[in-house]
Order: sequence, then structure tokens, then C-alpha cells
Amino acid sequence: MKVKEVRELGNEDIQAKIAETRKQIVDMRFLHAMRKLESAAKLRTAKKTLARLLTIQTQKVDEQIKAAAK
Repeated sequence: MKVKEVRELGNEDIQAKIAETRKQIVDMRFLHAMRKLESAAKLRTAKKTLARLLTIQTQKVDEQIKAAAK
């Protein structure tokens, strides 16, 4: 999912994506420990996706706080 697409999502949708991505990371870690994960790159990609989602969520919260302060 591209950053532009994520920015268009609402807060609830972003939180759902974060929860989904965290679950994927846990599943991938388990598969990696059992040596059944096809590629470690998928795990890295999922971690980066999670970081992007969390960053965008934080930015949206900051924007809401600034808008409420005005």
C-alpha cells in the first residue's frame, strides 16, 4: 500500500491496518523461526509498512490537535 493511499484512509481504517500488519509480523516471525518463511525480505517489508502506518497515524493525530487548538 502506498503512502498516498494510506493518508486518504480514516483513523479507524489505519488502526485496522496496523493491527493486521502486526498480526502478519507475528505470523512471519513464527514461520521464520521454523525455517518455513520463503523470504526474510517479506518480514522486513512488513516491518517497514508498519512503521509507515504508525508514522502517518501520528501525523494525523498531531494535525487534529493543532486544528483543535486554533
